[in-house]
Amino acid sequence: MSLAVITSRALDGLAAPPVQVEVHLANGLPSFTLVGLADIEVKESRERVRAALSNSGFAFPHNKRVTVNLAPADLPKESGRFDLPIALGILAADGQLDPARVAACEFAGELSLAGELRPVRGALAL
Repeated sequence: MSLAVITSRALDGLAAPPVQVEVHLANGLPSFTLVGLADIEVKESRERVRAALSNSGFAFPHNKRVTVNLAPADLPKESGRFDLPIALGILAADGQLDPARVAACEFAGELSLAGELRPVRGALAL
């Protein structure tokens, strides 16, 4: 499967609107692109996710074009809360994780470079 969708939530005051993290892997020039009104902090997650997967014993698809869409696009996204859903989406799209195991869950969490899960602010709203 080259497409995976992971459910997460943004933070908007005390509300936590749902965000679909869509990950697509394609042949072509290797790249890692984030789209969907991602803030600078979210764009930095590319490097955290890449390092976290590699340091956790998973294979990052270095020979693929990775596109991550955070939908809906008009909802501002900030912080590292999307690291975990992006990483899970990459693993599911690459066939390293069964998408059915994550389909009924919502994920939010920042990843360290070593692959450890870090807390995110606004957990009460989730």
